Amino acid sequence: MSNNPALNTARARLNQAHLKGLPKKTRDNLRNVAIIAHVDHGKTTLVDAMLWQSGAFAAYKKQEEGQDRMMDSMDLEREKGITILAKNTSVRRGDTVINIIDTPGHADFGGEVERGLEMVDGVILLVDASEGPLPQTRFVLRKALQKNLPVILLINKVDRSDSRIAEVVDEAYALFLDLDANEEQIEFPVVYASAKAGRASLTRPADGGMPEEENLDVLFDTIFSAIPAPVYHEGAPLQAHVTNLDSSPFLGRLALCRVHEGTIKKGQTVSWIKTDGTTERVKVSELLMTEALERVPALEAGPGDIIAVAGIETITLGETLADLENSHALPLITVDEPSISMTIGINTSPLAGKSGKMLTARQVKDRLDKELVGNVSLRVLNTERPDTWEVQGRGELQLAVLVEIMKRESFELTVGKPQVVTKMIDGKLNEPMEHLTIDAPEDYLGVLTQLMALRKGRMEQMVNHGTGWIRLDYKVPSRGLIGFRTEFLTETRGTGLLHHVFDSYEPWYGELRTRATGSLVSDRIGAVTSYALAGIQERGSIFVEPGDEVYEGMVIGENSRSDDMDVNCVREKKLTNMRASGTDDSEKLIPPKKLNMEGALEFCREDECVEVTPAVVRIRKVTLDGPERARATSRAKKNNQS
Repeated sequence: MSNNPALNTARARLNQAHLKGLPKKTRDNLRNVAIIAHVDHGKTTLVDAMLWQSGAFAAYKKQEEGQDRMMDSMDLEREKGITILAKNTSVRRGDTVINIIDTPGHADFGGEVERGLEMVDGVILLVDASEGPLPQTRFVLRKALQKNLPVILLINKVDRSDSRIAEVVDEAYALFLDLDANEEQIEFPVVYASAKAGRASLTRPADGGMPEEENLDVLFDTIFSAIPAPVYHEGAPLQAHVTNLDSSPFLGRLALCRVHEGTIKKGQTVSWIKTDGTTERVKVSELLMTEALERVPALEAGPGDIIAVAGIETITLGETLADLENSHALPLITVDEPSISMTIGINTSPLAGKSGKMLTARQVKDRLDKELVGNVSLRVLNTERPDTWEVQGRGELQLAVLVEIMKRESFELTVGKPQVVTKMIDGKLNEPMEHLTIDAPEDYLGVLTQLMALRKGRMEQMVNHGTGWIRLDYKVPSRGLIGFRTEFLTETRGTGLLHHVFDSYEPWYGELRTRATGSLVSDRIGAVTSYALAGIQERGSIFVEPGDEVYEGMVIGENSRSDDMDVNCVREKKLTNMRASGTDDSEKLIPPKKLNMEGALEFCREDECVEVTPAVVRIRKVTLDGPERARATSRAKKNNQS
């Protein structure tokens, strides 16, 4: 798949030469629109409200279960409250159908956003009436403007008590200008809404007030007027672009396509143009179109329709379904390069195989290959070891979500510490940089400045809203933000907000040491005892509790000093027949600090990795043998001194 936009554009012009001279037509009864926004600004809630007001839930059984956020189809999406996969739905208003793509707001899932934008003719940019445009807002808007898509600005959550509607609209205009929007793009309509209440208006309400209209009719009318209808050439041969992939237990792999030209019918034999330029004759065994929340069989689809095609087992993203006699490829989809990588391999710990069912290298490799099919922003590379692979992605969260999904599918894995993907540019080593925005109470300015200085962050702007809160904009190396979120929330007592997005590559910034503490490491295998923990807990914070199984090389806590310390946490109290008052009191233990998947990955140092099983997540040393680790440490010290 080519990542060269200029090459793809040239190829597209060449492939569209056959359309010259054909009359252009529009499908006025159809609109394709994507909803883009920063994470947690209300995209999925707005789609829910649009579905409710279009009567789409009337016959849908889940309505009775009282389930909200119908577009969140995965358990992980419901638990985290974020959208991970781009999904499409459709609503009918009179004779017009609106296809809506709900996209993720997190830059780690930017590959999903880029594919969603391939399907649509315009976007609704959602901005929180209090928080205003944030880094991910900039990221998704930049992608939309690059594709020259018209934008509707929707100011959501206007009923928030801390909303500042006029300022946020001004900030949005400034963002458009900053991203070099042209004159047409800057003339966007503004809609004010409360997605949760299902209300929208074109008139600006007072800060904290409700939109004056009782429903979303104004938003639907704005979509019809501001988003252009799909344009096609009359008499042109079939061209359908594969922009996403899905699977069905009955039909196998489904290719989600946007039909650009011509019509496609169920049972039709078409030309499948692959990424390498080769073609193959294939039959469309099943054709599906989305109505509300379900895919329903269709006999044919025309230009502008978003469809699912079954019957082509190895079809992949960016490929084209074209007319047999007159086949022309559409440009391949390009995505941004990955910036974070980590190793994923089989579980090699002494306690492997206790709770998972998927344990072999072949099963892990098959699962990673399956993930590559639908996720264009991931890459899987071979390493020196046959049972370990390097997985590259957009960010820590994207990779953590992949491991979490595999954990739920009963895999046992060893996961390495996230690392940055470096590049050689003009003979110099370059590393990825992030644009970081922090919102926090002004009392924490000093501690935040200190934290960012440790991570070699460069402050670009500081704004005090006069409300007791400050906004800090930093440019910081990506590796400086690995493991930063937990420390940030601790230092700001959970009140701070943190958002970052990939910015550019810059020359290597030198060594960063972000964790000043060492690890408490078990020096033998066995079950943890409360007697042993009572003596260890004063050394630092503990991750295990009595009865937990441990092994040599497993990290059981965080040392308060910078060095690692080997400890015996399975030691039992010697039995004696002597008794003395007070000596038999039970040990008073501090409750352990339990780490989840993301927490464990953040805590890891370079010589540590995470053991992930369906039942438990453990941190361990890469080298389990204590004396061997000690020799490696002394060798490293000697090399540094010389």
